[in-house]
Amino acid sequence: MAPSPLRNVPSVNELLESPTLKGLVDRISRNTVVHSVRTVLDEVRHEVQSATAERSLPSVSELTDRIARRVLEGKPSLLQPVINATGVLLPGELGRAPLATEAVSAMAAVGADYANVELDLATGKHRRRMHALEETLRHLTGAEAALVVNNTAGAVMATLAALASGREVVISRGQTAEMGCSYRLPDVIEAAGASIREVGTINKTHASDYAAAIGSETAALLLVRPTNYEVTGAAANASVDDVIEVGHRNRVPVIHCVGFGSLLDLTPFGLPDEPVVSKCIASGADLVLFSGDKLVGGPQCGIIVGRHQLIDKIQKHPLARATRINSPTLAALSATLDLYHDPEEAQQRIPLLQLLSTSLDNLRNRAQRLAPQIQATKSVLTAEVIEGTTSLTGNNVSMHAIPTCTISIEPDGISPDRLAALLRQSDLPVIARVEDDRLIVDLRSVFPRYDMAVVEAIDTISPQPAEELAGAADGED
Repeated sequence: MAPSPLRNVPSVNELLESPTLKGLVDRISRNTVVHSVRTVLDEVRHEVQSATAERSLPSVSELTDRIARRVLEGKPSLLQPVINATGVLLPGELGRAPLATEAVSAMAAVGADYANVELDLATGKHRRRMHALEETLRHLTGAEAALVVNNTAGAVMATLAALASGREVVISRGQTAEMGCSYRLPDVIEAAGASIREVGTINKTHASDYAAAIGSETAALLLVRPTNYEVTGAAANASVDDVIEVGHRNRVPVIHCVGFGSLLDLTPFGLPDEPVVSKCIASGADLVLFSGDKLVGGPQCGIIVGRHQLIDKIQKHPLARATRINSPTLAALSATLDLYHDPEEAQQRIPLLQLLSTSLDNLRNRAQRLAPQIQATKSVLTAEVIEGTTSLTGNNVSMHAIPTCTISIEPDGISPDRLAALLRQSDLPVIARVEDDRLIVDLRSVFPRYDMAVVEAIDTISPQPAEELAGAADGED
């Protein structure tokens, strides 16, 4: 009778000696990691005993990866900084844009104490919490009034609930899209109590389509800028100016949801098609909706600017209160917007703009300096500097393509996926991507202060022992 493979199950102490689990013990606690080790080992024993055919044990590296996942998944509150080496500048899973130091300081100061959120210090009387922020947004965008809610979906819903409940919203069929995770625009419109009136076709919508759809039940014309998809080929849409002219001629408000939205012209950074909010207001849009946490570089929120009469209606709707921002968010957004009074200072101080404005020459020089150091580490065979493109959100939309410089790493004695997994489990996690069986470190999204931290994280990783590689191969068979 063949010996049971269970005889080769590693001990708890043996697994705890692995670099991956040692790091988790230091970051979390020994008791938490030991509990996960024992749980996973019990699961493995059960899986082997229950298997109908002969089954080999996972390798030590596979076990430590499984245990690490168990530890991290069991700690939902374990929120920590990471190094974003994916090249994607606005990754949803990594929290979108980092905040400026000024915004973080303002957030901490207000969050740690009481603050005059709705108190006028000069008179001692109540004031709207949006008072000071509205003045700044009016100045930066040229709008008559402004309102800030918790996110862009909240801005759309609050706007339509206040202005279009029980009536129709006219929108191009090609813009009724799923804009994010489970965020489908038709569902949002319906949840706001409005009905949707689609016009045109998926690939072509003309100004005359909007004009023909306007009737007694029309509450607004809604323009939505796609941010995660594009229609190419035989495609054409009515210009924003033409739709605004149709709306004004028929006395129907035009709501322009620009998605990301920017307070600066980003053409010098390679994004010539990104709408500037002040230009949208100047073109005659009645309301412009945009994100505070994407190209603006502030905290998560949805910003509504436009005509005072319409903003006032939205402000008085119950959804405006249900979606309002708290005091730390208010402070962080205010500090971020203050930087925009000097565009050059904004470019230097707001992290997203710093990354966008970094020249390709700068990235190339950094990559050429780092690649030999990475190649000299024990788990790397080659590290090659390769130029390419990345994007704002990782959706590979051509209008968001940005030139970049990457370090393409061929691991030695370890798979690219495992190398990526171990980097995610570093003391300061490094988030890279795997392409064509190589690990890619994209410097477009890495702040220069983290360059050596990336090298050090890779240097701590050892190649997989030959016996573990053989065991993994046997398991694949």
